[in-house]
Amino acid sequence: MPLLYFFLWIVLNGRVTPELIVFGILISGGACAFTYRVFDYSPRNDLFFFRNFPVFLLYFLNLILEILKAAFLVMSLVFEAEDPEPVIVEFHSGFSRNLQNVLLANSITLTPGTITIIQEGDHFVVHCLRREYAEGIENSSFVRILRRLK
Repeated sequence: MPLLYFFLWIVLNGRVTPELIVFGILISGGACAFTYRVFDYSPRNDLFFFRNFPVFLLYFLNLILEILKAAFLVMSLVFEAEDPEPVIVEFHSGFSRNLQNVLLANSITLTPGTITIIQEGDHFVVHCLRREYAEGIENSSFVRILRRLK
């Protein structure tokens, strides 16, 4: 987090001088202290992120791919003359971490054709535009990648 704040300081200033570096270090330290105290942030979160960076990167790329695939499926549904036959599905993700459950809920909602209606702990209620979209949702690529988090 301190490096992120310092990098942001340098980028927003647009130049690098000795005074800006010194002030950047001081302001970054103060911003980190504020973040740790007010938002109950811990340096362990940084370690968790860096340790799992390849998994987060893979998840992000998979999310983009799934959004594109689903967008084309929903687009083809719009041009069909059939009714979509929506369905509501309930399932448990089995994740104990809140981060994994929130990422999964948001990813489902970002993917066209599906919306997370309720997410309480690892319990999900999802609305799917078609019955086919609901098949295997509890073991989707999102869930398989999130299981890799250590």
